Amino acid sequence: MDAVTAALTSAGLTVYLGGAPAGVSPTATGPFVVLYPEPGRVQAASLADDRVDFSAVVQLTCVGLTAEQAMSVSDRATAALSVVLTVTGRASWKPESLDGLPVQRDDDVVPPVFYAPSRYRLRSIPS
Repeated sequence: MDAVTAALTSAGLTVYLGGAPAGVSPTATGPFVVLYPEPGRVQAASLADDRVDFSAVVQLTCVGLTAEQAMSVSDRATAALSVVLTVTGRASWKPESLDGLPVQRDDDVVPPVFYAPSRYRLRSIPS
C-alpha cells in the first residue's frame, strides 16, 4: 500500500487508508482518495512451494463535492497507477484495473458527496 499511496500522492492526490478521518470532507480538504485494501496473499512460486509471490486487490474510492470532481480524481488515480510500482526488493507488475462502479451520491453525510470506486489487482515477486 505504501507504493500505491506514493504513486497517488505523487499525482497530487490526498490519500487515506481504510476510511477518511473524522472531520475530513471535500468541503474542508478538497477531493481525496480512500484506499480499502484486502490483506493480500502469498502464492507458491514453484513446485517446491516457495511462498514468495504476492497478490492483493485494493479498492480506490475517489471522493469529491461534485460528480465531476469524483471523476477527475478517478482519472488522476488511474493515470498514477498506469506504471509499474516501485517496491524495494520486489519486482512488480503494473496495477491491473479490475472494475469500477458508476459515480454515486452519498446523502448520508452533510454536505452530500460523490464517490467513484474502482478496484486494482497488485502483484509482485522477489527481485
